Amino acid sequence: MSPVSQESRTPAAPRLLVIVGGVALLIALAVDALAVIGRHVGLPLLGSIELVQAAVLVSGSAALLVATLAEVHARVHLLVDRLPASWQGLLLRFGQLLSALLFLAFMAASVWIASDLWQGHEQSELLRIPYRPLRIVAVLATAAVAIAFLRQLLPVKVRS
Repeated sequence: MSPVSQESRTPAAPRLLVIVGGVALLIALAVDALAVIGRHVGLPLLGSIELVQAAVLVSGSAALLVATLAEVHARVHLLVDRLPASWQGLLLRFGQLLSALLFLAFMAASVWIASDLWQGHEQSELLRIPYRPLRIVAVLATAAVAIAFLRQLLPVKVRS
């Protein structure tokens, strides 16, 4: 039997999120590079900041969700590693609960702002990029991250 590579065991959803986030990050990089080159040759790329901001929102949202699903968020183990194993597990689960509550608060704040400004038809100044879809991305991303943290609190069922 040949060993199964880690990538082939990765679920399709995180792989798709990595692709979407990576493409958004490449778009931000390309736009910003063109803007810098344009400024140096006398042909500025108007609205480049607006495009970069939108791309970074998508990329950052995907990265947060991928990191949460893979359970690879940065953690400080200075105190936790010095505690008994039973306390370590308890504190890590408590940290996941607090993280879920934080992202639920982010989601609630995003929903609140979006609902207050929904009828305002907000858009960026130069390129007229509508903010509604970007607000929806922010709400969905924070909700998905909170749900992922909450799911990690549930006991894992082993299939036989």
